[in-house]
Amino acid sequence: MGRGYIVEDVVEKYLSNLSVPGASCVTGLLIGQSSSQRDFVVLAVRTPQKDTEGQGSPSVSRGAGNSLEYLDVEWVTEHARQVDNEDNATFMKTSGLLVGSHNITQSKHCEQSLVSQSHSVIMYNNVCFLKVSRMLPGGMSVIGVFLVTPPELSKEAQNTLRRLIFAVDKHISKGRLWSLTEEDVTEKVTLHICSKTRKVVCRTYDVRDPKSSAKPADWKYQSGVCTSWPLLTCSVGLNLVFPVLEMHVLPQDMEKCMKEGLQTWAKQIEDGLCLINGDAMPGEVELLGGQKKNAKAVQQTFRAQILIPMAEPQSERRLTATVKVCSGSLTLKGMVQCRAYLHSNKPRAKHATEVIKRDVINTVSSRVEMFLEDLLMEGEDKGSVGVQQVLPRRVFAPVPGMSLCVCDYMFPDECVSDVSDRLKEMLDWETPEDSIDTSQEAVPEAPTIDLKNTVVQKNLKAKSTLDARPKTPSEDPTEAHKSHKTYYAGVAMAAAIALLATGTSLIYLSD
Repeated sequence: MGRGYIVEDVVEKYLSNLSVPGASCVTGLLIGQSSSQRDFVVLAVRTPQKDTEGQGSPSVSRGAGNSLEYLDVEWVTEHARQVDNEDNATFMKTSGLLVGSHNITQSKHCEQSLVSQSHSVIMYNNVCFLKVSRMLPGGMSVIGVFLVTPPELSKEAQNTLRRLIFAVDKHISKGRLWSLTEEDVTEKVTLHICSKTRKVVCRTYDVRDPKSSAKPADWKYQSGVCTSWPLLTCSVGLNLVFPVLEMHVLPQDMEKCMKEGLQTWAKQIEDGLCLINGDAMPGEVELLGGQKKNAKAVQQTFRAQILIPMAEPQSERRLTATVKVCSGSLTLKGMVQCRAYLHSNKPRAKHATEVIKRDVINTVSSRVEMFLEDLLMEGEDKGSVGVQQVLPRRVFAPVPGMSLCVCDYMFPDECVSDVSDRLKEMLDWETPEDSIDTSQEAVPEAPTIDLKNTVVQKNLKAKSTLDARPKTPSEDPTEAHKSHKTYYAGVAMAAAIALLATGTSLIYLSD
């Protein structure tokens, strides 16, 4: 038998209640956490409905020759990424996700050709996965996808699920700033459910191996899977400066500039020292080591601190440095609040350190992505003048019936009702507004970006400015021509002065 999956019984109820009329099929995400021995699935979420030209293009699909080729894989994938690190979008209502395992709802579009529709399905699912991944705190991720089909499409289901899980993993990991370790589990789960018989087929694929074949897996439901999962919290202060070479820059230049700076900062976070409850614990120490076996399951909270050395060790300092003249800069500053959950299957200190550090990197990276997306969405003639831009605040909302929280990002012009609506759209559950915690990141301390002597313009005619540098005369024909003219003028003046001096000397001698 392959990997084992311990699944929260809430997931079983959710899947059983999915409405799949007639010859339709539904996709979604499975969300949870992986460990070396087994994986834990705590949520399932169907892929939201995708609107096309003002009309609903449901993720619950039907017709089109009863073929899964019409499945919108890209939309499901974008849904996954959004939940894994929530953005500001509106996508749901007919397909779904599983938290702990990734579930995806796929849709058929009867008005397009088979080939183009298949590509559209992939794109739709990718969008959904991206959206879901942004909403998950540290330690939780999209670990699989699910597909509900009528019996006549069961033979096609495994090939479709394989395409989905590889597309989802590729889309989510595309912008990842932290590095995978040897202990990271690369096997992802796929779940096929027959809408008529309710038979479940569970398979896994190693997403790091493009030639990976399906392996059988054990799927078991259990209550209270995440009741005693430890919670780690952390506050991180930001003061990051990104130099900008030119005053007027294109949005894509700013994106490149900020991502390069974030990569350097993310490496510092990964290499930093993490204190848990004020102590530097050895990596192999069990986080719950002092807990009695028969003790009542209670969630423990740990406070983490990440310390970054002020300077590199003498042996690692670079002997050379590149100096560039910059006209402006971007400063990312403020305080961010981070949370991470760790499974209770003998978690070690190194695992706790890993999940909280990754949440720090993910939440900062997500907000920078939102800032850059806003720049690209601005009007053609606007541009962003060098002023302070307030980034969205991170807010937290409880998962119904569990001791877990998910997150969202609230922009300055939004209110709690907007957050509640997005949670309904992306995670398919109702969240009372008074249960959403907006106090973690106070407005005065919320992260901001200061643009100093920098203007972003979408219509800038010049080429990309990030690689610009002062040109030598040999590199710039115009400068070379000017240099030659200056040289000849200098020679002429020197010759005239020399002749004048000679004439003066001769007159003097003759006298």
